[in-house]
Amino acid sequence: MALLTHLLACAFGTGSWVAINGLWVELPLLVRVLPEQWDLPSYITIIIQMANVGPLFVTLMHRFWPGLLKEVAVIYVVVSLGVVACLLLAFLWDQTSLIAGTPHSTAFLVLTFFLALVDCTSSVTFLPFMMQLEPQYLTTFFIGEGLSGLIPALIALGQGSGISSCVNVTRPGNATSGNTTEESLVFQMETRYLPANFSTLLFFLLMTGMMVACLVAFFFLARQPKVWELSQQQLFPSTIILSSFDQIPEDGAGSGRGGGYPCPKKTKRPMEDHLETVSHPLAKLAFIYLLIAWVSSLTNGVLPSVQSYSCLPYGNTAYHLSATLSSMANPLACIVAMFLPGRWVRSPQNHPFLERGGRKGASSPGRAGAPRCHPPVPCRSLALLGALTLAGTGFGAYNMAIAVMSPCPLLQQSQWGDVVIVLSWVLFTGTLSYVKVMAGVILRSRSHSALVWYGALEQLGSLLGALLMFPLVNIYGFFTSADYCSLHCPA
Repeated sequence: MALLTHLLACAFGTGSWVAINGLWVELPLLVRVLPEQWDLPSYITIIIQMANVGPLFVTLMHRFWPGLLKEVAVIYVVVSLGVVACLLLAFLWDQTSLIAGTPHSTAFLVLTFFLALVDCTSSVTFLPFMMQLEPQYLTTFFIGEGLSGLIPALIALGQGSGISSCVNVTRPGNATSGNTTEESLVFQMETRYLPANFSTLLFFLLMTGMMVACLVAFFFLARQPKVWELSQQQLFPSTIILSSFDQIPEDGAGSGRGGGYPCPKKTKRPMEDHLETVSHPLAKLAFIYLLIAWVSSLTNGVLPSVQSYSCLPYGNTAYHLSATLSSMANPLACIVAMFLPGRWVRSPQNHPFLERGGRKGASSPGRAGAPRCHPPVPCRSLALLGALTLAGTGFGAYNMAIAVMSPCPLLQQSQWGDVVIVLSWVLFTGTLSYVKVMAGVILRSRSHSALVWYGALEQLGSLLGALLMFPLVNIYGFFTSADYCSLHCPA
């Protein structure tokens, strides 16, 4: 039963961002077909941030009308919407229309908004829903969330999307010598794209199948036994209360998960024995949330807007590998996070930020001298998370510098340039993905609302990053595009 629940949690996690991740890995093919071309990533980025109206609506509903919005119903609606939008995208992705005299891929952009609405809303609904299950399933959910990037990336690798080669083409031309014009031959290099192994239609149909799998997995997860370990500690005085909080079991028995302490049984005050009190100093919480906002702004807003300018100067193969391999780095970071935390866990007696009975060393109010019921609480090094964030930011700074120098960046005429830019994107994604996973696991030990605010800060950071980059890319023309095969860069 536990293995089945792990599989369901993983399948549920894959539906969180599979649609948008599928768009990113398909971009090497889309940018040469759709009229936006190299600017398409910045359009997708800003559309994703516009879709933050979804999580904003959910958060405000829980804040001002707690209990009115049913969490399970919201998830059913958004996942079903994702299935329909993916299916329509498979058939309408290349339809264009004129807007102010300029062709735009209207159908693609509109359907991208609905897919982004689904994925953004999942940030403030999927994670809080996972609070109802045993904590070990949260890491499995993060692995599934990482697979939402890995599986589309593997499919894109098999598809060979956007692979091209440079071909020497001979064209007739005119040469003028004095007053005489003569016909001559002009030799020039052009980009020729190799045909994909299968169509974009099939690719988006496969994404639709993954959304259907997510919906089925959630159907069964919603019927799993619930574990309610809610913290009395709240991040802000204004508490976020979800409707699921009302379903507190009457049996006071503890969950006994993973080496935790047995809970005393009580019947008069069942809530008391299900509370998990993990207190982190406000400064440390602020640091964690600052990391979440900063990392999200880089990974979801700033750098994706310029990935085409960062990679295409080295060729379509470099862009293809950067898009797909960096997506694979996300689930690998989640798998590493699944096995490393065990070395960082301390017992509740020695946990420096753990309160027992309201204050460290105090007895539980329910039973004199007895410790309050706690599962193991992760005590991860915030200094390590900060160091990884600095490292990931460094890789991101290199990627941004290369995009600014486009179309003639460093090592443009060397194979080392291809290798370095691909590695930089993979390490950028991998290190910052690990930081986000660890921050989520830390906040899981605090409270349900802490995960809601995790999703809210994640989307806020992404929004700020996208709002910063969109005018730089599309209005001020800060970045320059060019055909890789016809570049004339100084040696």
